[in-house]
Amino acid sequence: MNHRPQVTLVRVLEALDTTLLTVVCGTVRPDRTVEAIVIHDPRDVPDAPRNSLVMGVGLEDPDLVLGLLPLLAQAGVTALVVRAPFAAGEALRAEAEATGVVVLALNPGTTWAHLAGMLRSLMTPGDPDDARPVTFGGILAGDLFAVADAIAALLESPVTIEDRNAQLLAFSNGPESQRAPGIRARPLPPQDMRALEESGTLARIARSEWPVEVTAGSAGDEVRTAIAVRAGDEVLGTIWVAGSLTPERGASLREGAKLVAMHLVWQRTDADVERRLRAELLRTALAGGPSAGEAVHRLGLREEPCVVLALTLHGPAAEQLPHAHLAAERKRVADALAVHLSFAHPRSVSGLVGDVAYGVLPLAADADDEGDSAARVATEFLARMRSALRPLIGVGVAVAETSLLPRSRTSADRALRVLRAGIVDRQVVRLDEVHAEALLLEVAGAARDIPSGPLARLIAYDETHGSSLTETLEAWLDAFGDVTVASAAKFVHPNTFRYRLRRVAEVGRIDLDDPNARFGAMMQLRLRAINAER
Repeated sequence: MNHRPQVTLVRVLEALDTTLLTVVCGTVRPDRTVEAIVIHDPRDVPDAPRNSLVMGVGLEDPDLVLGLLPLLAQAGVTALVVRAPFAAGEALRAEAEATGVVVLALNPGTTWAHLAGMLRSLMTPGDPDDARPVTFGGILAGDLFAVADAIAALLESPVTIEDRNAQLLAFSNGPESQRAPGIRARPLPPQDMRALEESGTLARIARSEWPVEVTAGSAGDEVRTAIAVRAGDEVLGTIWVAGSLTPERGASLREGAKLVAMHLVWQRTDADVERRLRAELLRTALAGGPSAGEAVHRLGLREEPCVVLALTLHGPAAEQLPHAHLAAERKRVADALAVHLSFAHPRSVSGLVGDVAYGVLPLAADADDEGDSAARVATEFLARMRSALRPLIGVGVAVAETSLLPRSRTSADRALRVLRAGIVDRQVVRLDEVHAEALLLEVAGAARDIPSGPLARLIAYDETHGSSLTETLEAWLDAFGDVTVASAAKFVHPNTFRYRLRRVAEVGRIDLDDPNARFGAMMQLRLRAINAER
């Protein structure tokens, strides 16, 4: 089954019109299709599949675009999107014509995320080869632009569909929208939305099952009609219509809201299915075995250096959350990690496996940083991520090729386990930074060691006599046998410390000159500290 939807560039520009995109230079040919959406980082070598639309985030220099176009053309890219305003000189215009790569500009007031979301809706999510494609109301499932067009035709007025966060999802593009394009081109500005929220209007829309007429706009003279889109008791979004509606058309809008709800629920379900599929492929790739190679291929990974990141939510707040809320927050954070990693590298892969979100981050072929770059990416993510819970990220060792992903995943898990145990007060660590702690945790988990031998005797003596022989031994071991350093750490005279050390040897019946005895005592002391913290 083909899961790569296709839409022509002409269709994209007709639907988005000048609302989001304008043509800067290049010829829009009717045969060019858009099969994928790719984010380009100016710092990286261009890497995009054929017939893709490349979003040039941060690409502002016309000279850089001029040098980039031949590379994109060689890969078969359809179009490059840059942020407006963007001035194209004669050389760039000539290069766009020569290469066939159309340069588009994303208009001010629209985020890259909005553009990506609307392109996904526009690119028909169904499979054209299916004998029975999924439809709701005669419209292919998920095609919100077609739904907006249908509702606008019934109401004879422009229509926009927004999510519950007031982010634009789709808008009508029929004749009625051409007559009054303002609502499509200019959603209510933030200050007007805040005014509607403060007045209780948005809450009234959310509560009502019928359309609500709203007077908005800075001048207070713009009339719109809004209705909440619901799935049961959950508000999924809002439909906005330009102008007032008759009772009959209000009833039509109510039916249209039900249709939009079905499409939005399907989109969510479809996204969940895709998310689970990718998670299962990622699980297989990280586990290794005979099926790992096929999973790696289907995930779009190449045989190149890469590193695994492991993220989980931890702490008392996470433990107190209801299971459903915790699961939803894990999904939200995992999705945010996926977006962040895609900006770091276009071939990155991530997915939620159990309660851990794993990410595979490709590295430069000449990278020799042992995961430093991945740790920086993880740290940047946590700096931007807002969560009531405490995200922790373990960074695995860098491996030379994807066949070694299980090794990187194991090391990421070990680093994450150290963070979960609370041994270090950090949110991001590489395994090589906590290697000793990881080893001790594994020993503690396997042995559940209860102090025995000399250490057990010292602990028992301290509890009975109120002494500090155990602390004396630990300080001496930590100071590598330097009495001066150890006594200073305990704020006692060196002679006093030497006396206590002799008592350690007598009471514990331990030969402090025996390296095996010292190692055994130090190991038990570390395990005792770890078990106390867990």
